[in-house]
Amino acid sequence: MAAPHHYHKPHAPDDNDFDLDLDLEELDPLAANSRSALSPPRRTSREKSYHELGARIPLRNLRVGRRGRRRTDSEEEDLRGLIDDDERSHRDSGLSFGQPGDDDAPLLSGRRRIPPEQRQTSTLSRISSNIRLPSFLSGARPDSAIRLEEEQGSDAEEEHDPTTQRTISVGRQQTSRFPANAVSNAKYTPWSFLPRTLYNEFSFFINMYFLLVALSQIIPALRIGYLSTYIAPLAFVITITLGKEALDDIARRRRDAEANSEGYTVLKFEENSIGNGVAPGKASAKQRRSRKSGRTNGRVTDIEDEEAAISTTKGVPTASFLEVTRPSRTLKVGDVVKLSKDQRVPADMVVLKTYSQETTLPTSSPPSAEDAESSHSQANGNSPGSASGEAFIRTDQLDGETDWKLRLTSPLTQNLDVGEFTRLRVIAGKPDKKVNEFFGTVELEQKRQRHYDPHDDIPPSDVQSAPLNIDNTVWANTVLASSCNVLAVVVYTGPQTRQALSTSPSRSKTGLLEYEINALTKFLCIFTLTLSFVLVALARFREIDGRPWYVSMMRFLILFSTIVPVGLRVNLDLGKSVYAWFIEHDKSIPGTVVRTSTIPEDLGRIEYLLSDKTGTLTQNEMEMKKIHVGTVSYANEAMEEVSSYVHQSFTSATGEEPILVTPSSTLSAPLTAATRTRREIGTRVRDVVLALALCHNVTPTTEEENGQTVTTYQASSPDEIAIVRWTENVGLRLLQRDRESMTLQSCETGNIVVQVRILNVFPFTSEGKRMGIVVKFCSGPTSSPQEDDGGIWFYQKGADTVMTSIVAANDWLEEETANMAREGLRTLVVGRKKLSSQRYSEFSSKHAQASLALHNRDAAIASVVKEYLETDLELLGVTGVEDKLQKDVKPSLELLRNAGIKIWMLTGDKVETARCVAVSSKLVARGQYVHTIAKLKRKDLAHSSLDFLRSKPDACLLIDGESLALMLTHFRTEFISVAVRLPTVVACRCSPTQKADIARLIRQHTNKRIACIGDGGNDVSMIQAADVGVGIVGKEGRQASLAADFSITQFCHLTKLLVWHGRNSYKRSAKLSQFVIHRGLIISICQTVYSIASRFEPNALYRDWLLVGYSTVYTMAPVFSLVLDRDVDESVANLYPELYAELKTGRSLSYRSFFIWVAVSIYQGSILQGLSQFLIGTTSSPSSAHDAQDETFKRMVSLSFSVLVLNELVMVALEVTTWHWIMIATIVGTAGIYGGSVVGLGEYFDLGYMGTVGWWWRAGLVAGVALVPVAWGKWIARWVRPASYRKVRGV
Repeated sequence: MAAPHHYHKPHAPDDNDFDLDLDLEELDPLAANSRSALSPPRRTSREKSYHELGARIPLRNLRVGRRGRRRTDSEEEDLRGLIDDDERSHRDSGLSFGQPGDDDAPLLSGRRRIPPEQRQTSTLSRISSNIRLPSFLSGARPDSAIRLEEEQGSDAEEEHDPTTQRTISVGRQQTSRFPANAVSNAKYTPWSFLPRTLYNEFSFFINMYFLLVALSQIIPALRIGYLSTYIAPLAFVITITLGKEALDDIARRRRDAEANSEGYTVLKFEENSIGNGVAPGKASAKQRRSRKSGRTNGRVTDIEDEEAAISTTKGVPTASFLEVTRPSRTLKVGDVVKLSKDQRVPADMVVLKTYSQETTLPTSSPPSAEDAESSHSQANGNSPGSASGEAFIRTDQLDGETDWKLRLTSPLTQNLDVGEFTRLRVIAGKPDKKVNEFFGTVELEQKRQRHYDPHDDIPPSDVQSAPLNIDNTVWANTVLASSCNVLAVVVYTGPQTRQALSTSPSRSKTGLLEYEINALTKFLCIFTLTLSFVLVALARFREIDGRPWYVSMMRFLILFSTIVPVGLRVNLDLGKSVYAWFIEHDKSIPGTVVRTSTIPEDLGRIEYLLSDKTGTLTQNEMEMKKIHVGTVSYANEAMEEVSSYVHQSFTSATGEEPILVTPSSTLSAPLTAATRTRREIGTRVRDVVLALALCHNVTPTTEEENGQTVTTYQASSPDEIAIVRWTENVGLRLLQRDRESMTLQSCETGNIVVQVRILNVFPFTSEGKRMGIVVKFCSGPTSSPQEDDGGIWFYQKGADTVMTSIVAANDWLEEETANMAREGLRTLVVGRKKLSSQRYSEFSSKHAQASLALHNRDAAIASVVKEYLETDLELLGVTGVEDKLQKDVKPSLELLRNAGIKIWMLTGDKVETARCVAVSSKLVARGQYVHTIAKLKRKDLAHSSLDFLRSKPDACLLIDGESLALMLTHFRTEFISVAVRLPTVVACRCSPTQKADIARLIRQHTNKRIACIGDGGNDVSMIQAADVGVGIVGKEGRQASLAADFSITQFCHLTKLLVWHGRNSYKRSAKLSQFVIHRGLIISICQTVYSIASRFEPNALYRDWLLVGYSTVYTMAPVFSLVLDRDVDESVANLYPELYAELKTGRSLSYRSFFIWVAVSIYQGSILQGLSQFLIGTTSSPSSAHDAQDETFKRMVSLSFSVLVLNELVMVALEVTTWHWIMIATIVGTAGIYGGSVVGLGEYFDLGYMGTVGWWWRAGLVAGVALVPVAWGKWIARWVRPASYRKVRGV
């Protein structure tokens, strides 16, 4: 902020509004001030900004003939409207104006523009350089001066190029248009719904086939019976599918509408007027009285109010603001949004300011001179609640991590008054889907200084700028977790947010069973075509009833259309819904959710299982188990000794005032233990505990739970929380932490023992694999700490692979980290380095320069850190953190391996840790050889490793990410062909991309079903690439479970999902689909036999309702009840996992089983129709449904159709392995329904004949001949070659 102007005189305008009561100072209050010594070089008068010239002449001096009269509101609004109309053209061009001094820019719309080359300096232009219009006519914002010529080539309606960086004016209108902030997850629009859904449906072969059959009935020569006979089944199938799609899309639209209409508080800024004649810092008593009476609506209502303040005056905000509520969909880039606790972030934003909920924002009206001092203090960061600049957010819906993330404001914006936000500009990069990366800059324009000299001008001072990074952002769909208010500016909206760019449409997954059935239906279609041609050929291609042979062939195709069952997909889709219900209501696997109901059968066909380690096989609950300080290792009960050292180090002598501990403090060990070695060990323990208590990103939070105050730790890594909890257990508690300081407390005495000022924090990244912090210690008594003698220290901890080259030379680090890794512990190496004040100043300067780079910022910062900090660190120690195995992981993996499933473990951990977990979890069998490939860089060594694995197909392969990348780059086919034959593969140091690549590679190479299971956001790509994706709801959030096809709560639930539910789903669908095919094929065989007997005439055997009722009312329920069948009990399936291995062969639905069903259908159809015609006689069908002359035909139809329905009910009973009461009810109920409906079928049957003994003995004979041989054949097959499940059941 500039210093207050010193040209004020004690004389101020009085309260009288009479225009002639003026003095020279009021006419120009700036005349009394000479030019500032800091003024830049003079510019010519032609460079004057239009709005600056107006500041020279008081507004009231331009009111000719209007003395003592106030302008009415209507007159003011009319004038504002005229100016606004003109300004609109300026705004449309993005507020880009021409050079000052040009006299041809219109003040009112409609004036003709003069090309620049035709302009000449006129008298008016010379006058305009010395006279300024009043501010209500200028209409300019203080920070964007209206110029008298618009720049060419700028258009406000121009769409912003998303491939370029953007400059955002905070709280103002932007120079370009950006996408709307509306969320849309709907698949369809009202116009595209029918075309797209119908296209999707008729892309299936069955639906297109039946559509052609139905359309053929429009042609009179091809019409057979009622049109509804063929239209109704197809319409039923399509209606069910379209209805489901419509309901799903309506639900999506409702969720979108709810999110888009969610209200948010937006700050609406209005620039304070300028150019009045009141001396800066002065205000009339009348306005002061009006302000006190409540006229603080932040809007200038008349000219006298406009004269109240000058924006250049010290302490007077550049803009006033109002809080308005807007729906999420109307938010625009540049809007300043106010967020509160538990509120969802509606767009990608940069945090500007945080303040406590008890603190209210400053008043939105232009402050008076009395307010200037308080406004000035707020602008310098003294406003209440503005000091922290911190906020926590929850990102579980964005990156899958449940730990809170700390977000910070830039000091440049945190210490700025809200009324000055319109002076801010945010420069951000192009939209990017990287949720953990952001580079930008925030700039603050200085307030303009105006002076009286019309021939001189002072341009704005240098723009202040500060870097922005990921810590300054909140992305869309994150949630504010802190109990504070946050002001943030919208940077990316709608489809350009990180969430939208990171969300790729999931792959539409189709089950293997669907592909197999689709191949069978194509065969059935070929069979239908062949049968029709054969019948026409047997008729010697002669005309029948005046119809050419090809017309007869088309009629045969229509008559045999039931061979391709239109209801097959309906039955299978309904069956999948039943399977999903069984899975979700299984009480032994609570919390399981089926998100993709189209592939439950694939759960029974899995051959490869790709699993994450942390959080999937392990609990992701970290516990510090071991610490090594160079000469001594502490674990288990030995931690008591660490506690005693901490107590000695951080406890003051009795009676003395507590003093703050620094790394330079001497260890106060008791005399009994004052040996030199023990003092050295005590100092080492103190240093490593102090380093672990300071080097982290953990923040303690306090909340009220059940009336008690509970302190919890929040961090992005559970490892850090485990370490901080360990330091608390040994006696050193993290009491307070913000972005600037950290305080540690002794757990025993409760005294504050360590205070540091945080100078820099270098957060952990997956690339760097380390985090560091620079702190300055406070020394002296706790009551009056001093920073002078504390010293500056750099602490760092990280993975041994990167820290080995950073710490000073030693002889124990590599050995000790390997020992801990063999125990299954996650290791971190801790080091420190002392910095001199001069050295840190050099580093700070270089680091600040690198932080402002918009390109390659990370590399520039890393280079500076490496040069000044990451060299020759003092090695303090190594920590070992344990991640416990999930419940029942060992028996689950053993069962899956016995089921014939090859298991791959893909993890980001180091080789030794992965090996230890693989052995402890029984992923590697006892005595199994583990072949390790690590740090492979040479192609010849890769070849030899592959040759060795070919000779040992029973070995386990352990490979790291570097070697895996080499294999996939140069030996892709050879490597995968060898790896898929191995029983177990463990891949370490894998990136999320490598996990997904492996999943896709196995699928493409083997054409087998693979399942992927994980629990974190880094597993989503792998889960989506799998045939079956399983997500675990765990410590790392719900993103994996939301992206998966099946969501479970524990890894051990996977065994039941596969071995039990997967088995049942596949076996049931296989049996159901084959029976539906049999049901359609047998009625077509009956039609074929009848057509042959009727001299190859293409006339229908069963018409209208008989044809529709057969596939719906009379057979559908019993056939569908097969989805309740099961061949073994759950206990048997778990006891004999080898039964699952048989499912992978696909014997339940194979060409062999299919042709057996075709043979059965041909036999039964031929017997049913052939015997019926033999016992009653054969005649041609009536010419119409109302022709009752041929009683023989009706008798034959009543016999064959009734026995056909009976045959299907008995065949269902023969297929049942385990009876369910619903099965019995459907069979008996359907038989009753058919018996009751016969009385209404007099149009098709001879009802009188059906009541005679002759009909009954004929029906019994036909049914016996059709069913008994089939039943005997099934029994003999089971006796001669029993299925495996019958062997274990003893049946």
